[in-house]
This record gives sequence, C-alpha cells and structure tokens, in this order.
Amino acid sequence: MSSLDTRVAPAAELARLTGDIALRHYRSRLVVETKADGSPVTVADRAAEEAARDWVRRLFPDDGILGEELGEERPDARRRWVIDPIDGTKAFVRGVPLWGSLVALCEGETVLAGAAYFPAVGELLAAAPGAGCWHNGSRCAVSSVDSLAHATVLTTDSRFGERPARRAGWERLAAAASVARTWGDCFGYLLVATGRAELMCDAILSPWDAAAFQPIIREAGGVFTDWDGRDTAFGASAVATNRALSAAMRAVLADPSGG
Repeated sequence: MSSLDTRVAPAAELARLTGDIALRHYRSRLVVETKADGSPVTVADRAAEEAARDWVRRLFPDDGILGEELGEERPDARRRWVIDPIDGTKAFVRGVPLWGSLVALCEGETVLAGAAYFPAVGELLAAAPGAGCWHNGSRCAVSSVDSLAHATVLTTDSRFGERPARRAGWERLAAAASVARTWGDCFGYLLVATGRAELMCDAILSPWDAAAFQPIIREAGGVFTDWDGRDTAFGASAVATNRALSAAMRAVLADPSGG
C-alpha cells in the first residue's frame, strides 16, 4: 500500500486496523445489546471504535472524530474522521461475512478520503478525489453494463422501513433488472465499486454509513448521490451506480410511472 496517495494511505490504514480488531470477535459468543434506535451493538463494535479513536488521537491529535458507537469528539476541529467500526452488525453477529469497517476523513461535508475494509472476505477499498479507487492495492472500476435488463441491483433491506415511495421505486427497479438482491450494508457498495453490480441503494443512512463510499464510487468511475440525486454523502440516504446506467436507474427509482 506504500504507493497510495498520502490522503488515501492513512484512511486505508485506519480501516484495516479497525476491521482487524472487530475480526478478533467475529464468530465468537457475543452478547448483543439493542440501542435506542433498535439496532444491535456488541463489545466488538465498541472495541474496534476505541482502537480507531486511539489511532486518530495519536497520529492526528488536532482532528475531530464522529463514530457510530461513541459519538463526537472535538466537534470544532477543521477535519474529522467519520468511523463505522462494524457496518453490518446484524450480519456480523450471525456469522455472515458481508460486513466491514468504514472510515472517511472529512472537512465539513467534503470527503477528503474514504476507505472500507472487509476483513472476513479479505477485501479493502480506498480512495480520495483525484487519486483513484484502489482495491487490495490495484486500481478498480465500476462495470460498463449499459442495459438495465442485464444489471444487478442491490439494497440492504427491501422493506425500506417507513419509506413506502422509496420501496415502490426499488420494486420497479428490481422488476426491470436481471438480478435483484439484498446483499446489503457496505458489501453492496464494494460490489458496485469493483464492477460486480450496477447499483446499490439505501433509503435511510447515517453519515458514518455513507461518507467513505462517496470518493470510492466516484473514483471508480461511478455516480454517488443521495436518493434525491443530491451531490452529498450527508443526505441520510444513498444511491451508488455505474455511470452507464446512472440516469436510467435513478429515473426508475424516482418516477412513480416507472418510465
């Protein structure tokens, strides 16, 4: 990884460190607690985030931190590290390998670098604007599939919570695509960035779920927006696509007529 851009390398290092801590607890007997929002949390989530925070404090003491489990630290800092120690905790606690550790370095809502590490399957993505997207040390790219009928489309959970209009958009898209799966959470974005799927969408997300993937998808040649098409990783939702089908798939997600 020594050839990586100076913005990309620290993000990749931190994602790998965080994921390796989480991996120590994977497929072990864990006590699963339920947070106020109904999502699960374990000692693995907290231990991985604590390790990430210690790394930031040691190497970048002037930077802030926003983490899923332990909140915000140094909120007035110019830069902050946005950390999700285990994205896909529901998969993690069931011994399913489709989880990862996500890291983004941000200045305001501008993402300077992002990294996503998938320890159980041995895959690492890292990117920064203008520096390319790197998959296990080699450049990667989204697919060139340009027909929706040949596309693979993904989402985390097809029920879509309390978002019936977005669920309807997903159902239209799934019906038109070749393959529709709920290979969800961070794993779906990995597949888009490396050309193994054409779309990944989430109707509801937090910043720590999305921020790392904005530069990853874009530097892989794809398009990353929120559900309404806005150019942000902080829109509480995400749609990541290859470029060839970006407009068509977003139109199906948004258009009640399916046209």
